[in-house]
Amino acid sequence: MLRFWITLIPFCIFASAQVHIPHDSAVTQQAFKYVHGDLTFATASQIDISKEPWTSKYGPQNDLGYSGPLSFSHFDYKRCLEDASVPFDIGIIGFPFDTTTSYRPGARFGPSAIRSGSRRQSLGKGRGYTLAWGSSPSDYGSSLLDCGDVPISAYDNAKAIDQMEAAYSTLLSRPVFGGTSEVYKEKTRTFSRDGKEHPRIVTLGGDHTIVLPILRALNKVYGPVSVIHFDAHLDTWPPRGTTVQEGITHGSFFAVAAEEGLLTNTSIHAGIRCKMFGIEDMEHDDTVGFQVISTEDIDDYGIKRVIEKIRQRIGNQPVYLSLDIDVVDPGQAPATGTPEVGGWTTREVKRILRGLSGLNFVGADIVEVAPAYDNADITGIAAADIVHDFLSMMLVDGPPEPHVGPFSKIDLLL
Repeated sequence: MLRFWITLIPFCIFASAQVHIPHDSAVTQQAFKYVHGDLTFATASQIDISKEPWTSKYGPQNDLGYSGPLSFSHFDYKRCLEDASVPFDIGIIGFPFDTTTSYRPGARFGPSAIRSGSRRQSLGKGRGYTLAWGSSPSDYGSSLLDCGDVPISAYDNAKAIDQMEAAYSTLLSRPVFGGTSEVYKEKTRTFSRDGKEHPRIVTLGGDHTIVLPILRALNKVYGPVSVIHFDAHLDTWPPRGTTVQEGITHGSFFAVAAEEGLLTNTSIHAGIRCKMFGIEDMEHDDTVGFQVISTEDIDDYGIKRVIEKIRQRIGNQPVYLSLDIDVVDPGQAPATGTPEVGGWTTREVKRILRGLSGLNFVGADIVEVAPAYDNADITGIAAADIVHDFLSMMLVDGPPEPHVGPFSKIDLLL
């Protein structure tokens, strides 16, 4: 008998609802008119928001620096892999992946932490001018879009790497927007294999292994590319392990990329200071195609010489820039998987990036931000500011002139 009433009660409730809600009423039809997956009622045509208390007194519902949806620097946001309705010239994409780390995991939360660190920048709302650049990334006519995160497997690394390559290839194959104003300039057509302009992607990692699928995707469009690699570690160690997949880690991906013919022989490291097995690590690194600028070189030769040597090494080659946040000293960026003391300051890194402007960048990434180890979000904020520099660096034709203020060019010679 109890089973009978348990079965009957839901039918009684449903029947009661049918009695009290007439199917043919305009209100009911309007209330239930919504797009699949969108619970917003279609009431805009019935409500004049200009006469409502909020809009009539205060105007639009603008986001503050600390409010609104979490997109990078308040950019427009689309899930670009499933929505191709908005073309772009430079896209932001998140690769939340960290299952090939050798020490501390947690970089799967990096994209979210970097976006959170970018909130105050508000570049998407027009606040992007800095004295260091003398401009804003929005001044150069490119359409900038946050494309969301790739849903990457956390259980199967082979699948995850394939997912990242497929996602990156998808975005690279999209048509560019072609600029928002007459100041827009094409940057990739002259060295792409198909003679077409392609979007450029700034990737938020994720551990450093994400660069392997990125290089595989870039190779289809540009062929082998040079790499500028900011890191405390070489990441060119030979693959080790008993399976192919075990050999692909955030410390070996460049060696794998070289074996696959994805790199030129003109790549360069910047900021190296890690412990090694011996000089044989450096000798192997050379065979992969890299030169090394160590952390200490900035003290011995100065920032200008560091910039000069990087530019000489790369020349006019298509170049990809990959920046591991651990190139920065952990005193300023503690939230990373493999911290090494004695790193560069954020100011030094930012100064070098400005000096690299005008090279033929086909893309960039920032990786190994693991916010569980952060303090007051300082690593996420630093990473977000570096991404802001990436955008300017990729758009301008050359390094910006030094800020003048009370100085002159004569002061640079003293």
